[in-house]
Amino acid sequence: MRTIDDINFKNKRALIRVDFNVPLNDKFEITDDTRIRAAVPTIKKILSDGGSVVLMSHLGRPKNGPEDKFSLKHLVKDLSDRFGSDVKFASDCIGEEAEAKSSALQTGEILLLENLRFHPEETKGDEGFAKKLSVHGDIYVNDAFGTAHRAHASTSIVAQFFEEKVCGYVMAAEIDNAQKVLDKADKPYTAIMGGAKISDKILIIEKLLDKVDNLIIGGGMSYTFFKAMGGNIGSSLVEEDKLELANELIKKAKDKGVNLELPFDSVIADKFDNNAETDVVRNGAIPDGWMGLDIGPQAREVFAKTIKNSKTILWNGPMGVFEMSNFAKGTTGIAEAVVEATEKGAFSLIGGGDSAAAVNLLGYGDKVSYVSTGGGALLEYMEGKELPGVKALEN
Repeated sequence: MRTIDDINFKNKRALIRVDFNVPLNDKFEITDDTRIRAAVPTIKKILSDGGSVVLMSHLGRPKNGPEDKFSLKHLVKDLSDRFGSDVKFASDCIGEEAEAKSSALQTGEILLLENLRFHPEETKGDEGFAKKLSVHGDIYVNDAFGTAHRAHASTSIVAQFFEEKVCGYVMAAEIDNAQKVLDKADKPYTAIMGGAKISDKILIIEKLLDKVDNLIIGGGMSYTFFKAMGGNIGSSLVEEDKLELANELIKKAKDKGVNLELPFDSVIADKFDNNAETDVVRNGAIPDGWMGLDIGPQAREVFAKTIKNSKTILWNGPMGVFEMSNFAKGTTGIAEAVVEATEKGAFSLIGGGDSAAAVNLLGYGDKVSYVSTGGGALLEYMEGKELPGVKALEN
């Protein structure tokens, strides 16, 4: 697959699919700019070559056409400040106004198109819509790894209308770092799986059992394992239809010689509230009416020791409800252990989504080896699935 380093963009317009799906507060201010920062080197390379840039992205999940809260116009000031020049904005991603603005672009200029998902044709992978998007550039660049697993018009279909199509630095780095933990992992190799549901991680867990030395499981999904093992989990999160699967995964880990670590204890609460009454109990012995919302101190200690002795670490999913300060210690402890292992020479990949948000929130984003911008896309790539956005660049 070719990258932007294979092309000189002098006097060329690059149509770049970026992933600017960033969180905004009620004042429309960006609260986590990780994805925008990640795309900056790709944009700067094209501009320094003497090219111009047309950016297209989605933001949120608008249901019925344009909605102000999902407008990309809210990003214009931030982008203008970032690049030190006025970023132009088109109030639609297709149509006469957008075409006029993109065709008038001069060397070094940037145009941001309005939210692609204001048109239902985007998520339907509509070819006619993709063709209308294609008029905005001479060269197609996909730098949106976070949406590469979607066969949308802007991520896979539009590429067919370009002779020259390449991946940006984000896409290239995501694939390169995923390959490191898939095929080039130094031992001991530890995978940390958290989050709410086993069902979201079944395929990746099964794939990892052939590769890792240690598999740490925390977060809401751990309670399905404890219930499967006959423990009492109170009113903790559980997937009743995955109890048999949990027991199968425990057996598979044992058969393959993988050290499967479940949290010894939990911080429990009498309700789903940061100010709830709390206690610490051994897992499998959670009283009725109480729920586990974080891993406990003993689990943090055991998990941290395993992580610090690892040479390769993959982390996907928090250890608890880290958005609530009283249930964030588990996720924080894991992050600190991953940072310490990285400082000692381990390779650490943080697998997007909530774990990436947690690492960045704690200020550790630059203290681990790589923070993925694509949660779902990374998991699907590691499961061995073909990503439409990647395949489109290879054809």
